[in-house]
Amino acid sequence: MSTLDNILEEINKAQSIVILTHENPDGDAIGTALALYNSLKQMGKNPDVIIPEYPRIFNFLPGTEEIKKESDIEKYDLAISVDCATIKMLNGFAKYFENAKVRISIDHHSTNTMFGDHNFIISDSPACAQVLLIVLEYFKVDITKDIGTCILTGIITDTGGFKYSGITAETFEFVAWLLNKGINVSKIYKQVLETKTRANFELRKLALNRLEFFENGKIAFTYITKEDEEKVNAENGDHEGIVEEGRSIEGVEVSVFIHQTEKGLKISMRSNEYVNVSDVCLLMGGGGHIRAAGCLLQGSIEQAKEKILRQLKSVI
Repeated sequence: MSTLDNILEEINKAQSIVILTHENPDGDAIGTALALYNSLKQMGKNPDVIIPEYPRIFNFLPGTEEIKKESDIEKYDLAISVDCATIKMLNGFAKYFENAKVRISIDHHSTNTMFGDHNFIISDSPACAQVLLIVLEYFKVDITKDIGTCILTGIITDTGGFKYSGITAETFEFVAWLLNKGINVSKIYKQVLETKTRANFELRKLALNRLEFFENGKIAFTYITKEDEEKVNAENGDHEGIVEEGRSIEGVEVSVFIHQTEKGLKISMRSNEYVNVSDVCLLMGGGGHIRAAGCLLQGSIEQAKEKILRQLKSVI
């Protein structure tokens, strides 16, 4: 019996199901979670999807109105984690996963720790949403416009609009197939990649003004503080995309962006050609993809900067 057969069997058996993803979710995390939510509804299930906070630019996705911040169910029959490499990344709502009778992980991170009872991981897939599409096809789910919209949002977000190196011919085949289903690719692209909130615009300006270069221009570094966010009335997700600004500058191999939060300093790293930022972040307790990764550090921004630059100097 294959992993997907096991997963389908557990879904069919379960009376109560919860869908979870990592904290500070991006479009791939939210898109995959809601595509799965809409698919399970089609299969006759009534799942919960728990995402405490997410950027409001994703409010257009079918099913967002059903998202819960928390649940009063203590022990679900089945918990499904999507786009999450480790149980630690589930953070405050890991309890729903840990308490469930059966646990499933669907993911595309090479650093996935196989923390589910059943794990379906395709680490060379550019988006978790693309992995889910394979799962849903196997389950013979009808990919409706709602489900397709969620999946395409995940693919567009995690490929940076089809520009990252991890993209495959299969990705474009999936997108062409979704286009034939009537999914509006250009509309979704504009919504998730080209529409910025005013707060995001203001934060970008601040971050760009602070941008510094190291190692002969191969490293770009910037940050924003909690105070910055308060000044511009930023909401959850308004810092998204700032790390890409550094990567797009000629000669830069690694872009580093620090986002100050209540839990500590969230580090985002992006690389262009040869630095494996996942390995760099793993050394600091994080992880991710070869060209896009992150970690959480404590201390001051200056201390974090020194630590990061020390790690990067050995690989740049």
